[in-house]
Amino acid sequence: MTHPSAISPRSSVRGGPYAAVIFDFGGVLTTPKDDTALCFAREIGLPDDTYRHAVAVDPAGRHLYAQLERGDISQEEWNTGIAALLGIDGTNLMGRALATLRPEETVVTAAAEIRAAGVRTAVLSNSMGMTPHNPYKAWDLETAHDIVVLSEQHRMRKPDPEIYELTVELLGLPASACVFVDDTQGNLVPAQKLGMATIHATDPALSVAQLRQLIPYQQYK
Repeated sequence: MTHPSAISPRSSVRGGPYAAVIFDFGGVLTTPKDDTALCFAREIGLPDDTYRHAVAVDPAGRHLYAQLERGDISQEEWNTGIAALLGIDGTNLMGRALATLRPEETVVTAAAEIRAAGVRTAVLSNSMGMTPHNPYKAWDLETAHDIVVLSEQHRMRKPDPEIYELTVELLGLPASACVFVDDTQGNLVPAQKLGMATIHATDPALSVAQLRQLIPYQQYK
């Protein structure tokens, strides 16, 4: 029986180990986004699933998020649009909605250990905007990883194949030398088609265990 978070391997560097791990941000390096959505809905006095539905299910909300991710609209424009769907004040809505987002320490620590062992690490994130709220600031991604690719800065988003191609190009590696970790199943498909190994991140401890299967990084030290 295949576990829902099973590794989906592809060929690695011929005769050698994987040379890089590419991490999604929200829901992989962070605590689950659905948890923050629930907390925010309760904070503003709406039914538990209201905010998550507005941004992830409602076609208008999904369109606004896609526009934000591609850099077609600003975070402030997104704040205004989502607030209108919810019937609430849009002032710094993204910042308020993500107030309970925290580092997923198990995965953050594993990423640091992988990089310390000489394996390159990258972040590939569909952007949540940078101003007025910068959701990435607390993670110090530019220091913690070799490459950071935020979708709005390149005017494309996952699952556009081109953004995966850009990421491996910036890493200077073939796709077959990379492992890609994401909590959204649909975002794994383009990576697999390029030849990456993929991990569907549904549980932090399991994701780390699967990374150890693919990259026994403690042996590198």
